[in-house]
Amino acid sequence: MKTEITGRERGWLERAKEYILSGEVVAFHTETVYGLGANALSDEAVQKIFALKGRPADNPLIAHVHQDFDISTLVDEVPPYAEKLREAFLPGPLTMVFPSKGKVSRFVSCGLDTLAIRVPSSPTAQAFLKEVNLPIAAPSANRSKHVSPVTARHVYEEFAGDIPLIIDGGACSGGIESTVLDCTGEMPLILRAGLVTQEMIAKVVGACGIYERKEGEKPKSPGMAYKHYAPVCKTAYFKVGELEQAKALYIQEESAGGTAYFLAESNVVKLLADYKTLDLGGTGEQMAQRLYAQLRKGEKLATLLIGIEPTAQGGVMDGVLNRMTRAFGRNTNET
Repeated sequence: MKTEITGRERGWLERAKEYILSGEVVAFHTETVYGLGANALSDEAVQKIFALKGRPADNPLIAHVHQDFDISTLVDEVPPYAEKLREAFLPGPLTMVFPSKGKVSRFVSCGLDTLAIRVPSSPTAQAFLKEVNLPIAAPSANRSKHVSPVTARHVYEEFAGDIPLIIDGGACSGGIESTVLDCTGEMPLILRAGLVTQEMIAKVVGACGIYERKEGEKPKSPGMAYKHYAPVCKTAYFKVGELEQAKALYIQEESAGGTAYFLAESNVVKLLADYKTLDLGGTGEQMAQRLYAQLRKGEKLATLLIGIEPTAQGGVMDGVLNRMTRAFGRNTNET
């Protein structure tokens, strides 16, 4: 199969719609990361996503719709606080989980009685979703557990020859996946941290909790149960107070004939002037935007990528730290 990268040429919307209606999988730009999308109403199409990614069968997907789509056709019991959040943050990087009416393929929610709905703000995604006018089931457009893609080229590197079309909207501005919010209870609960923070949600609706998954419980959201976002090279992870240990591991790798790089926030990069580094930036927003691009760059340059945990906490950093600990592993020198 030939894989085309498009999004600027005439007729790309019509081609994208044709592929979706024929049951194919199409990659598309969003403001967070690129998605791997298929018709959420088709069992066969949704199963193609799982097969392409090598995705565990109990890891649910998100249904993407355009901003004028009537979600009441897909979900029940939208609480008043959810309406306020929709007005405040959508279209945008917020996914909301509601009781499902069972209209989409059963494989989207992996047996759960809920459905995750997202309305991306990317103009490219909006144009695509309006053209097909269907819910599009989509996880990130990468092989399972690998680093999420933030450019069309990242997607092409993983799926060239396996999908017919990649809709190029440029580099993703957000850089990490959407916040996923459980809206089935009296108070919203964050299932996955992202760019819409707990503080932002609480400011709109008064309160917002963080869900704690119980052992053995099926994941309610993507990104909850598995190691994700991992580069293909060896990795290690240290706190700033463990820099001397990190430097020793760096020197050990170089002495053995390997190539080591540090991935760290700007203030720490300044302390590592004598070492090869990849700069995450200085603010939470910068680190979110750069994280996946730098992880992908690092896996190409290094045999060992050493992550230094950022010192900032709260807000967008909740999402950044979540992705970093899953990418590197919580223990030092974890591969």
